[in-house]
Amino acid sequence: MAGKTQTVRVEIYDQPYNLRTDSDERYTQDLAQRVDSTMRSIGDQMKSYDSVKLAVLAALHFADECHRLQERYDHLQEAVAEKASQFTEALDEGLANSRVA
Repeated sequence: MAGKTQTVRVEIYDQPYNLRTDSDERYTQDLAQRVDSTMRSIGDQMKSYDSVKLAVLAALHFADECHRLQERYDHLQEAVAEKASQFTEALDEGLANSRVA
C-alpha cells in the first residue's frame, strides 16, 4: 500500500503510537520493531529503563549508522566515478588506436 497515507499502530518500548505514513504497513512495523529492539538492547546494557534516555541513545545509534553508511556510499560513488573515467579513457585510447591501424 505504499504511496497512500495511512495510520499504522505500532508499539515501541511498551508504548503504543499511531503513525501516519505513506510507507507500507509491514515496513513501518519493521522500523518500529527495530527501534524497540535497539532501545531494549541499550537498556539491558545500561540497566536503565528511562525511556527518554533510551530513545535519545537509540537515535544517536541510528544517526551514527546513517552517517557511516553515507560515508561508505560517498566513497563507493567516488570509486565508481574513478573507474568510469578510467574505462572511458581506455575506450577512447582503444578507438584512437583502431583508427590509426
